[in-house]
Amino acid sequence: MTVAVDVLRPAGKERVHEVVTPEGVRLQFAIARVGDRIGAFLIDAVIIIVSSILIVVAAGAATGFDETGGWLWAFVYVALFLLQTGYFIWFESRGHGTTPGKRRMGIRIMEAEGGALTVEAITVRNVMRILEVHLPLIAILAPEAFWESAPEWARLLASVWLLAISALPLFNRNRLRAGDIVAGTVVVTTPRTNLEDDMGGDAPIRRRAQRAPAHGFTDEQLDIYGAYELQVLEGVLRRLDRGQADPPLLQAVADRIAAKIGWKRKIGRRDVGAFLSAFYGALRARLEQRMLLGKRKQDKHTPES
Repeated sequence: MTVAVDVLRPAGKERVHEVVTPEGVRLQFAIARVGDRIGAFLIDAVIIIVSSILIVVAAGAATGFDETGGWLWAFVYVALFLLQTGYFIWFESRGHGTTPGKRRMGIRIMEAEGGALTVEAITVRNVMRILEVHLPLIAILAPEAFWESAPEWARLLASVWLLAISALPLFNRNRLRAGDIVAGTVVVTTPRTNLEDDMGGDAPIRRRAQRAPAHGFTDEQLDIYGAYELQVLEGVLRRLDRGQADPPLLQAVADRIAAKIGWKRKIGRRDVGAFLSAFYGALRARLEQRMLLGKRKQDKHTPES
């Protein structure tokens, strides 16, 4: 059984990607707009280009732009290759699916089924960009790099490939590029994660949590979940306050949380609301406490950062 929660409250005309969590909660994420994705890529591309220029200028200043400068220029070529191929992998692996450009545009990558975003998936996604964009561009702009006497039809074929692969996000529901399809990822609008203004901003939910009897959750139990799950739980409690949540569904959510944290006491039908409210209040307080120490846990799949 599941309960639906609009994590980002997508507008009616926005495309939505839906995930069902192990806790039985159905989450809806707004698919990132094509314009936002293009904007994020352009920002990242500018950073890569400027960084590349600075590396070349620094090396040139040290060698007088003499390309026979030996090991230094060899190092520069390696550094440029690593920058261009590793930029996205580095930032997306360490930034929960974001890069400077994606953060600026308010979008991020997520695993399509809602699981942990792995380094393997990020790497596959970005290696595919070489086949999608880099190689076709080289074939169009510098065909001799591939084929010394490349015929005109080869350049035309590369152009058609680049056009088709670039237009792919426009012709599927979740706006997936080829790298997303192969890696099993999707680009969505970033969920808000400010504890005070967003996840803790619902005054009735805060009052309900404050009135709930203490259940004595341990730090180890609370540290299993993160900011993402707190936001989901707030959505469940909001539906409870509005009278929109069915008791069996609330029971299922409470039972899943209890199983996850190793809660030994039975949660009766009349205790479900109090249990969820108390857990919400305790989890929110725990996350705020750790944020004061400079520690943030994004969700249950990722270590705190």
